[in-house]
Amino acid sequence: MSTVFTMIINGDIPGTFVHRDDRCVAFMSINPMAAGHVLVVPIEEVDHWIDASEDLTAHLFAVSHRIAKAQERAFGCERVGMIIAGYEVPHAHIHLVPTNQMSELSFANAAASVERDDLDAWADAIRRELA
Repeated sequence: MSTVFTMIINGDIPGTFVHRDDRCVAFMSINPMAAGHVLVVPIEEVDHWIDASEDLTAHLFAVSHRIAKAQERAFGCERVGMIIAGYEVPHAHIHLVPTNQMSELSFANAAASVERDDLDAWADAIRRELA
């Protein structure tokens, strides 16, 4: 059975994308720890990130690096934190979270929901910086 991320990638359920290529996508988190929280997800369904090929892992990190630089410019944050937890959804993914202090980088800060207009505005800001 497809993961929720595969359903987002395939357009079966909505996602607010900031990046897509033939190997991965990046979209806004619907439970963000902070404004601009992005998930970088391989198209291939890999459960644990260490099971991904070295080539795919390198690609995911290169895309994450590019997006994090855009987030830094878009949100004026001190750092963009990265988390690879792997417990929420059985499909490898990288969390990129704009932060100004370490305490902001916690799943305890995740919003229960977020307005679609906020997701769209944050995605627009990131896409502008990626362009």
